[in-house]
Amino acid sequence: MKHRNLPFLGTMITTFVVMLFTISPVSAQTNMSGSWAMEVSTDQGTTMPELTLVQDGMNLTGQYASATLGSNNVTGTVNGNNVTISFQASLQGQSAPVVYRGTVDEQGVWTGTIDIAGGMLSGTFKGEKK
Repeated sequence: MKHRNLPFLGTMITTFVVMLFTISPVSAQTNMSGSWAMEVSTDQGTTMPELTLVQDGMNLTGQYASATLGSNNVTGTVNGNNVTISFQASLQGQSAPVVYRGTVDEQGVWTGTIDIAGGMLSGTFKGEKK
């Protein structure tokens, strides 16, 4: 009678092993700390802002500087290869939110979109660590 359950037990073990190897691994956390060479394109033209980030777990802080948006403190998050930073810029004397959202590829290139003042101006960007 004990041997009647062996095929069932074998099937259960095989199923468990297959499930174990098909579970997707947790993606590695992208390291965003450092200075970034940025290129931003909008309808207003192309700019080359300076960006320096410090990463603590999933949280980012840093400095952003460009001729268009000035010098600003940034905050953000990293989740796997998804990265978002934001800050408040002064545009013609008015405070405007600026949000960069993108992903970092296998070569360490960060690309995505920029949203300024809630969609009043948008564009794309590319960043690489210096």
